[in-house]
Amino acid sequence: MEVLFLQLFNGISVSSILLLIALGLAITFGLMNVINMAHGELIMIGAYSTYVTQNIFMDLFPESMFGWYFVLAIPVSFLVAFVIGLILEFTLIRFLYGRPLDSLLATWGVALVLQQLARTIFGAPNVGVTSPSWLNGGLTVMDGVVFPYKRLFIIALVAITLFIMYLYIYRSNAGRRMRAVMQNRDMAACLGVSTRRVDALTFAIGSGIAGIAGCALTLLGPIGPSLGTYYIVDAFMVVVLGGVGKLVGTVFGALGIGVTNTVFEYWTTASLGKVLVFVCIVAFLQWRPKGLVAMRTRQLDS
Repeated sequence: MEVLFLQLFNGISVSSILLLIALGLAITFGLMNVINMAHGELIMIGAYSTYVTQNIFMDLFPESMFGWYFVLAIPVSFLVAFVIGLILEFTLIRFLYGRPLDSLLATWGVALVLQQLARTIFGAPNVGVTSPSWLNGGLTVMDGVVFPYKRLFIIALVAITLFIMYLYIYRSNAGRRMRAVMQNRDMAACLGVSTRRVDALTFAIGSGIAGIAGCALTLLGPIGPSLGTYYIVDAFMVVVLGGVGKLVGTVFGALGIGVTNTVFEYWTTASLGKVLVFVCIVAFLQWRPKGLVAMRTRQLDS
């Protein structure tokens, strides 16, 4: 029973991290059909923003206030990645709409530039972020079963972010315009929706969510210029498996990959478990090419 609880918690924990990483990618990929290979570097930017926030607190604030730096680092990571994403969209991405292969090559080049820029500013070696004292330890559920506070905090952060995005996409005027452009861009433009503004804002929000993911990843280990490359493939797998542009599909895709990967790793090894997850995803997409939740519109059907 203890092993079952631990495996289930580990699966949910991995799923929450994948969901937070893939959430912004699902929005931008679904709306603009842009394959953003620099999404991992936006995660790295969020992680380094947390690192800088920590250092500022160390230098300017008393030690008693240090534990609260992480609360401030979450919106800081979002805003920094949001601004960089907005600049990237304005200078490059807006010329690549509807050109997925060109966007793949261009954003891959941007990813290399951002990695080298991070090495120049922060150095090539990984750096560590000290977790707040209130995240040390864990919650004892039963004898031999302890849920770390860091993992629980990440799960709560993902749930809050997902709820906010749900309110934005389905309960706000800006979200309605975003869904209208996603379903039928030409008709939305005819009805007076500024598709240019929607694209820019959506890409920036997706980048900001990637920044939050980077902030969360600092709780799990050291960070470096190559941080995002470890997660970009899994993020695309979640998006494709869940269904491009579907928030619900992204949730189920992340949950399925996270839990399945944890189960396979428990029964085999980490490498073989990853391979088995790939095989299962390929087999599933042969059966449902559009993913778990397919978007149905007249524009796609035609």
